[in-house]
Amino acid sequence: QVQLVESGGGLVQPGGSLRLSCAASGSIFSIYAMGWYRQAPGKQRELVASITNGGSTNYLDSLKGRFTISRDNAKNTVYLQMNSLKPEDTAVYYCNANSYGGIIWGQGTQVTVSS
Repeated sequence: QVQLVESGGGLVQPGGSLRLSCAASGSIFSIYAMGWYRQAPGKQRELVASITNGGSTNYLDSLKGRFTISRDNAKNTVYLQMNSLKPEDTAVYYCNANSYGGIIWGQGTQVTVSS
């Protein structure tokens, strides 16, 4: 089993930055990719960014240049650096792990961009 614990959400003003963290534990050897999704009120959950064990990344096109996904293998942690935040980035952000045992979700962390 894989467990994911997210942190780093909060309230930030437009134009500000936040860094989300997702720490994986348990059967981490089974993970081959991790990512971040978000879900705004009344909208479907969407992929924000993903990163494979090999370091290949993928981003929602509209977020390229503002968001960066990275990983620290020694800490079994994936990060999402979010810059130049906009009110439309307000959502619950979920960490996701694709493993050979299935797809695992974190509990979600709220990001609110507001003045």
